[in-house]
Amino acid sequence: MKGLILALAFALVGVSVIFFFLTEPVFHMGKTYLYSYETIILHELTDRSLAMAGVRLTSKVEISRVSHSDHLLQIRSPKLEEHNGFWPTDPFIPSSKLSETIAACLSQTFKFEYTEGRVGSIFAPEDCPILCTNLVRGVLNMLQMTIKKSQNVYELQEAGIEGICHTRYIIQDDSKNNRATISKSKDLTNCQDKAVKNLGMAYIRPCPTCPLKARSIKGTVTFTYKVKYDDSGVSLTSAISDQVYQISPFNEPNGAAAMEARQELSLVGTKRPPISAPTFQLQKQGSLRYHFSGELLQMPIPLIRIENPDLQLTETLRQLVQNNEKGATKEASAKFLQLVQLFRVATLNQIESLWLQFVNKPPYRPWFLSAICAAGATDTFRFLKEKIHDEKLNIWEAAVTLPLAFHFVTTNKQTLEIASTFLTCPQIQKVLMHRIIVYLGYGSMVNKYCAHALLCPNELLQPLHDLATEATSRGDVKDMSLALKAIGNAGEPASIKRILKFLPTFSSAAASLPNRIHVDAVLALRKIARKDLAKVREIILQVFMDSTLAPNVRMVACVVLFETKPALPTVTALASSLLTEPSLQVASFAYSHMKSLAAGRIPQLYKLSAACNIAIKILGPRLDKLSYRYSKVVQISDYSSQYQAGAIWRVYLMNSPSTMFPSDIITKLSCTWAVMPDSFLQVAFRSQSLTKLMRKQNIPFAEYDTYKTLKELGKSLLGWKELPPEDPRVSAYIKVLGQEIAFVDIDKDAIQQMMMVLSRLGISGQWTLPVLVGEMRHIVPTVAGLPLELGLCGVMVAQAAADGELGVSPPVSDNFRASQLWETKTDTHADIRPKAYFHTIAMMGINTQYFQSGFEFHAEFSANSTMKFDARINMKEKNLKIETLPCHQEIELAAVRSEVYAISRNMEEVDSEKKSHIFPKGEIPNISDQLLRSTEGSSKPGSWKVRKPLATCSKEAHQSSTGRFYTRRFCKKFESLGCSTCLSLKSHNSASLRNTYLHKLYGEFEAKIILKPVHADADIDKIQLEVQAGSKAALKIIEVSRSGSKEEGETSPYEDIQAKLKQILDIENVFTAANKTRRRTKRINREYGTADTGLWAEPSTAHFSSSSSSSAASSADGREPGNHHRKDEIRQSGKQRGSKSSSGSSSGSSASSRACSSSSSSQEDHSGDRHCSGDSEYSNQQYHTSFTCTEISLRKKSQHGLTCIGHASGFTIIILMPCLCLWSLFHLFSLKPKFLGDSKPPTLAAVLRAIHRNKQPTGLQLVLYTDTQPKRWRIQMFGSSITGPSRWKLCADASVINYRKVAGSLKWGKDCQDYQVATQIATGKFAAYPAMQMKLEWLKVPSIIRTTARWFYSFLPGAAYLLGFSQRQQLGPSHQATLVMALTSPRTCDVVFKLPELTIYDTAINLPLPVPSHPATPTSTLPSSDWKVFSQATLSFIESLKGHCTVFQNKITTFNGVEFMYSMPANCYHVLVQDCSPELKFLVMVKRESADLTAINVRLASHVIDMYVSNGLIQLKINGVQTPRDLPYTSNSDASMLISSEKKGLTLKAPDYGIDKLYYDGHRLEIQAAFWMAGKTCGICGKYDAEIEREYQTPSGYLAKDAVSFGHSWIISEDPCAGACKLQRQLVKSENPVSFEKTATKCFSVEPVLRCVKGCSPIETVPVSVGFHCVPADSALSLDGQPRLDQKSEDVVSSVSAHTACSCRRQACPA
Repeated sequence: MKGLILALAFALVGVSVIFFFLTEPVFHMGKTYLYSYETIILHELTDRSLAMAGVRLTSKVEISRVSHSDHLLQIRSPKLEEHNGFWPTDPFIPSSKLSETIAACLSQTFKFEYTEGRVGSIFAPEDCPILCTNLVRGVLNMLQMTIKKSQNVYELQEAGIEGICHTRYIIQDDSKNNRATISKSKDLTNCQDKAVKNLGMAYIRPCPTCPLKARSIKGTVTFTYKVKYDDSGVSLTSAISDQVYQISPFNEPNGAAAMEARQELSLVGTKRPPISAPTFQLQKQGSLRYHFSGELLQMPIPLIRIENPDLQLTETLRQLVQNNEKGATKEASAKFLQLVQLFRVATLNQIESLWLQFVNKPPYRPWFLSAICAAGATDTFRFLKEKIHDEKLNIWEAAVTLPLAFHFVTTNKQTLEIASTFLTCPQIQKVLMHRIIVYLGYGSMVNKYCAHALLCPNELLQPLHDLATEATSRGDVKDMSLALKAIGNAGEPASIKRILKFLPTFSSAAASLPNRIHVDAVLALRKIARKDLAKVREIILQVFMDSTLAPNVRMVACVVLFETKPALPTVTALASSLLTEPSLQVASFAYSHMKSLAAGRIPQLYKLSAACNIAIKILGPRLDKLSYRYSKVVQISDYSSQYQAGAIWRVYLMNSPSTMFPSDIITKLSCTWAVMPDSFLQVAFRSQSLTKLMRKQNIPFAEYDTYKTLKELGKSLLGWKELPPEDPRVSAYIKVLGQEIAFVDIDKDAIQQMMMVLSRLGISGQWTLPVLVGEMRHIVPTVAGLPLELGLCGVMVAQAAADGELGVSPPVSDNFRASQLWETKTDTHADIRPKAYFHTIAMMGINTQYFQSGFEFHAEFSANSTMKFDARINMKEKNLKIETLPCHQEIELAAVRSEVYAISRNMEEVDSEKKSHIFPKGEIPNISDQLLRSTEGSSKPGSWKVRKPLATCSKEAHQSSTGRFYTRRFCKKFESLGCSTCLSLKSHNSASLRNTYLHKLYGEFEAKIILKPVHADADIDKIQLEVQAGSKAALKIIEVSRSGSKEEGETSPYEDIQAKLKQILDIENVFTAANKTRRRTKRINREYGTADTGLWAEPSTAHFSSSSSSSAASSADGREPGNHHRKDEIRQSGKQRGSKSSSGSSSGSSASSRACSSSSSSQEDHSGDRHCSGDSEYSNQQYHTSFTCTEISLRKKSQHGLTCIGHASGFTIIILMPCLCLWSLFHLFSLKPKFLGDSKPPTLAAVLRAIHRNKQPTGLQLVLYTDTQPKRWRIQMFGSSITGPSRWKLCADASVINYRKVAGSLKWGKDCQDYQVATQIATGKFAAYPAMQMKLEWLKVPSIIRTTARWFYSFLPGAAYLLGFSQRQQLGPSHQATLVMALTSPRTCDVVFKLPELTIYDTAINLPLPVPSHPATPTSTLPSSDWKVFSQATLSFIESLKGHCTVFQNKITTFNGVEFMYSMPANCYHVLVQDCSPELKFLVMVKRESADLTAINVRLASHVIDMYVSNGLIQLKINGVQTPRDLPYTSNSDASMLISSEKKGLTLKAPDYGIDKLYYDGHRLEIQAAFWMAGKTCGICGKYDAEIEREYQTPSGYLAKDAVSFGHSWIISEDPCAGACKLQRQLVKSENPVSFEKTATKCFSVEPVLRCVKGCSPIETVPVSVGFHCVPADSALSLDGQPRLDQKSEDVVSSVSAHTACSCRRQACPA
């Protein structure tokens, strides 16, 4: 029994111990607890050897309990110290004045509620600043703890100064000493309700699906409590907190800045007298959660002590303008930011007073108005409204300030009320531009205000809804568009019903609206998807599936649908619908969009990418082969998983059926950075009927007989109607961060007005536009109660002073056409001095209105130039002349600077800020660095500064223990122009510590481009550039050579001009030097078996050298052939290269043999072709390569082809060196170089010269010769100095070798012999695929080019690796690079890039657009007598845009390329093609007269043209009159028409009507329509809209079931008594009984069927498929009075007989 009692006693003792341990600390009444308190905040990089900034606050804290939950707190003797410099050498420096300021508020008594370890409400004096209250919160936050009585380790969500965050507790008990340690840690990135403030980021939406580890700001805090317990309870003896915020702007693990905060609260003792209760009333200040207030007013700029706002505003504005006038733009931008901050605290009266002081001073107005907009306060917004209402601002000032004000203003109820008054302001309504800006801005304000609200107040959206309703009732299309765009900016689900009224899918009344309104309605749903994703996705999917809508509307719906990131079922359903999609434009667009998404790498789009990958497999490759005629989506994207950053650039190309080129182009740039993906920038262009501007506009088509005939004809074609009219229109809009900020809609009248204004434009004045580009701030509390801010703000100042005039003669007429510009003379005088300055300030640290501490980053960009010139353009004379002034003073054209400081500022000592550079000054590099530098300096005396001809380059670089220092300066002189330019680079950063982007930014950087004058012997008066094309080019060079003499030269014979020009250009010396080089090279080649390497050969020779001749070619250094030392060098280098080549090739097939067999070239062209084929094995793959080459025999009369077969290892074409070298050699024989000037005059001359006051002009002249004869196309260009017999020259030559090969060369230096580069482009086959090879060879180039090439070469392997290319180290020719591109499919290609020491290659590279090709076509079948590939590529492309329709016997090929067989009923005219636009310009009809003969009837203007065959001869009638055979025939009407003979038939050309060419020979009929007629034709030839799936459209738009029904629908009915055609179209009743659900029905065809007229019987029939509409048998529906049923549903498809020939015996005709 005693043992049991003893056990129970021990148990009770244990329970009591646990009981005391599990209770929270308590403060006993009647006592005052004395604590020492210290908090330190440091800002640092991960490396502590760099500068740091921080603050330390020490004080004594007294706490007394006055009731059950109420406690009093006093902070005594607060002392604030600042640290700025290097730890630990630089100490904390006390700030006595700031300490006194803080002590004034902290020494007061505070009250707080504290129960069970939780801090409740906090009470403070009424006049206590929020900063002091937050510091008290930092102390009380250390008392916050949650103890669970049954657990020692647990997790929960706990409230604190930073909000409610995830917290983990660990309790350790030391029962022997009656002590316990409580540890808790908080994850500050995992908070339910976090105390955070984001300013300036309303349009940036965080990514909800991004992982936490990808966030660039991470934070945690740990607390360690030590308590002791006894019988009286638990007391807190000490508390320590450590908080770390790690900021990694680029998401680099090692590239992070850190903020460390440490608190320590230690119990010193207790005393009996409690804290006396305050005599004044304390105000409740909320809970422990941090309060944001005063720090929001302080921008991340130097502190401003605001005492007298009126005076400070005036002085700041004056200083700002003075700095700007002095050119101190940096100081002006800093003052501008101060002005913005002052405006934020100014009252309306103060702003009005300042306005009255400077309203009449133009230099002050732009700064004042821009600062008002950037302030974004309620009073500033109201002030701007009053000034616009009072018309105190001009149109342009209002246009600039309105968008800035609406997007920078802080949205609240007051500012929204003011914004609504803008909408009804009469002054705003007067100017359309202002009205657009205001409505779009109001929509953006609503979006910001309702961004985080579930429901947006209806009264905010009502103005936008009212505008949409009023615009619909008035039929105002422009207001409809404006309302939809503003609603789209607002992005609220309450607007969905309004938007649906503009979509025909949901409202039948919307069908009559223009397509652009439908597009705007779809785009208005984009932002609404953020709040109601399911509803928007459902609407958009219905719009996309609605095939009755215009293709561009459905394509925009596709864009919006994929922006909602649909799931796999939706994507696959979309793909399935494309299998039966009738519009190829829509199908092509959707397919290419899915394909681009499938290739994306952005993590947020992974699910969508996977779904699109499956979808494109469902569709197959059919849609992948569509050409450029169809709509596409082009996407370029990349993502770095290391930095969690990426970008997507998409271009949506939306073609219209009526255009050959995209009518709608939307380009969008989206950025994914800091896990905030959003549309950064979006620009869209829409065009409509722009081809009208390029055509004759004064042709009265409506007055001609053809117009009336087509109107009457339309009545006989059931359901036919002309296309709606379209006026030329161009519209564009721009969106930034998803908000549309401006759009413009330009119609024909606006274009005419613009051209009229430009024809007599004069401008003069000075402009300044300062803009606060952005202000983004992210503020979170620290445990100490101070705010940690990441702030970024940017200021841009754009300035321009201009004085210019533009005159056009003759003046532009009212009916402007682009063709008029070719007959004009333009004189321009301009004196423009633009300047731009951009200043960005970024801050990380403590930012309050009392003090600042942290890092400050400054980045500046400046651009400055002066453009004073006179330009004269004479389009008729083909002359351009520009004159400008030379450089008279040093100008900094552009500069970029950045620097980082550790800063410490406080309000009490504004003028004595502490600022430390990141690196310590005067640091001595370590010994190894010194030794390395001294060694380099001794071995390379000129390494610090290298001077070269006309260029100076100095470089200095070293690396120390705390930073990398780098400087470089490069200068280039242009003495003939009297100026020089220099590029200076200077960098000092911490990248040597850690190679991250953040460390590269930490430091100083400067890059600038300077233009300065060069002192010459004579002053330069002006610089002149003149370009003369055409027949006067030669005279211009002769005139310049005479230094402006006015001797007559026009009457000189051509030989004299030719001789003078040849003498001026000193061509003889060039070709003499070239011949010497060729003879010397030939002798060396004979010695060593290499080919001639000259570059000036006849066009029939290949201008390219092989690697085996590169050593011989290098002899063009100016030395004589007799130099035996040079010969030895050449011989030795040849041996070395040969050994390398043999060793390199031995790794491949050692048995590779090279056999060449000659064969006759009778099957090819006269020059002979050589086919080189090789097999190579690389990466276990087999490739067969062949290129077609040309070689000319030494004998001129006998020419042979050469077939070579080579085997070697390697993937690229370069491995076929034995064969390829043969056909790529420079073949120079005994023929002399040819100068085109001997037989051709120059086609272009350009002269750049400096006009001196006391000296002849100096400068350069350039002459261009061209020879465009078939098979001999060639260009030569010569450049030289215009002063004296200078030996420096530039020579370029390019020629077409044959239809597969182009070669060129560039040489410059003394007589064009110092440096030379050659290139060649050839087409052929590579591994059985069509391919193109580009080869570049440099024999000798300047050192600057070699240096640049080496620099590029160093980056190439890494760049190729990042882009996914494979690499192989393989030695090749040392002066040669080769690129081979093989088209393996219309959307993929293989690429091989061969460099001297590296081969880069890749296979199956996706192309953004399909490339039409025919890989199955053998190369030998290509026409060798022509060089179509190079000379006619542009012409072929233009011809491919034109529509071609052909009728030959029973085979018809439409404009869209659809072929079908159709036998025309005899003697019945068919509408072959007609203009279906409102102009109704032409009609072409055709009828079959016999089995193989046709006749046509063409109607143009007032002409009726008949072409037919009679007695075996082609006959021509015009207006019923037989025309004699003396063709050509030309019309006299306003529109031109030409009829002429061609081959065996007649040709009609009427380009003004849209018929480029019509050919007829009785058997064959060909029509070529102009490309601007696309989508505007109809008839059997089709609509010319590329919609091949909808080719069989009848006049009513119904899609016929087969080609026969389609052809019958275009037969023109005639009077059966007067015409020869006895057929007409009638609705028929189905003869086969049909029943539905056991109910008898009768069925009628929905489209008429061809039948013989009454009184005639069919003798020939043909079966056709027809759709039928069925009704109950007892229905009243009958064929009587029913001309058409195409609007009825199609219930069944059946085959019926259509009549094609009739026999008429009982035809009743009137007498």
